[in-house]
Amino acid sequence: MGQPSESSDSSHSTLVAADLRADSRIAEARRLIAEAVADHSRRIQDVQAANPDLLSSYQQLLSRLSVTRGGPPFWPYLSSGFGQGPYVELADGSVKLDFIGGIGVHGAGHSHAEMIDAALDAALEDTVMQGNLQQHPPSIKMSERLIELARVDGAAIDHCLLSTSGAMANENALKIALHHKYPADRIIAFDNAFAGRSLAMAALTDRANYRMGLPLALNVDYLPFRDPANPERSLRWAVDELHRMLNRHPDRYAAFWAEPIAGEGGYYPGSHDFFRALCEPLREAGVPIIFDEVQSFSRTSRPYAFQHYGLDEFADIVTVGKITQVCATLYGEAFKPKGPILSQTFTGSSSSIATGLKMLDLLESGNCFGRQGQNVVRHEYFASQLNSLAEKYPALIRGPFGEGMMIAFTPGDGSADQAKQLMMTMYEVGLLGFVCGSDPTRIRFLPPPATTTNEHIDAAISLLETSLLKFSKQVG
Repeated sequence: MGQPSESSDSSHSTLVAADLRADSRIAEARRLIAEAVADHSRRIQDVQAANPDLLSSYQQLLSRLSVTRGGPPFWPYLSSGFGQGPYVELADGSVKLDFIGGIGVHGAGHSHAEMIDAALDAALEDTVMQGNLQQHPPSIKMSERLIELARVDGAAIDHCLLSTSGAMANENALKIALHHKYPADRIIAFDNAFAGRSLAMAALTDRANYRMGLPLALNVDYLPFRDPANPERSLRWAVDELHRMLNRHPDRYAAFWAEPIAGEGGYYPGSHDFFRALCEPLREAGVPIIFDEVQSFSRTSRPYAFQHYGLDEFADIVTVGKITQVCATLYGEAFKPKGPILSQTFTGSSSSIATGLKMLDLLESGNCFGRQGQNVVRHEYFASQLNSLAEKYPALIRGPFGEGMMIAFTPGDGSADQAKQLMMTMYEVGLLGFVCGSDPTRIRFLPPPATTTNEHIDAAISLLETSLLKFSKQVG
């Protein structure tokens, strides 16, 4: 009883789910949605001011948000749910040039037709959230794609665990390393490191106010990062400090935690020589190396920034997120846990996995990678335009200007107050960027790699110049 009959087997040569997806009515619905999106996208082509008729309701929404979340948002941003490329429409009717993209999440910009189409695939899934007991084939494809990309130049990456956030991906990376090196319990990280907001990640993050009132869950020792103004001196300083740490705490380090490009710390690039000089003694000491690429993935000449710097042989554990829509922890066979320490009810939504796969396609088809790929070419153009502004307004803006599609500059005197002031002025003018780093505090951009054009960069530079002129009057 309960067994399928022979007739039912022979009459259904395909899955019901496959028949649903191939149904002509679904195809027609896709066509109509794509047509409607294209028609309405034409109305969003440039920055525009808010609709006065919507301001009152918008302020009410912001007040409700402040009450429910226990405090006001960092800036008064509430999306309408639609945009066009790097332009986003807000619920007050204004349109902003979004060059921060939710801190790097919108890799194809807003309301991209192919990303919407991929999300429709997910809408047909019966499971909204995939996880430990409810995996669907797309999660396998996403994991295999990330592993394949990581292994291109020989990195010993064999496994991938999807997760719902960058913090969770980083937690899993740390658990793998600690499990592998037990009873070692210390971590080496860089000054200004940022790894997330969970209890363990807050302890690893080099921001005292981010762990205010929290117990220290980890013992972390910090190295100075590469100084772009004096790379040789900073390399010697970091190497000397590393040897001092390894000698002081022999066999006690479970991991070296490194962002190849300092993210929240200020968008300062590493280099092959800098990282190799640190990774070689770490490898000799048997310390696992973790590359945190939650922010840097897909923004340099290669999919992974560790590849961009030629560090494949040192990649033991790697984390990705943001632009990939679903986050992930990748690791080699040697680090496969011997106990059941990696399991999550939810590893990602069906929508995030489907759109993540499409995002990888768009990055490839958009010619983002390679030494002459669009990430490099656009960075050079953007940096040259910022440098022109720096020459014109030396007291208001200065470099360095980041790496790849991680762009930053130092505003004014480099104080947190002035950086935030300029950021809010930019917001009012119509350009979205966000603060990062400390001493100095900088302003960063994360333009969508798959769709940004020189025309978008020109528009950003024009809006930034307008903002700088207003800012100069504010600071006197």
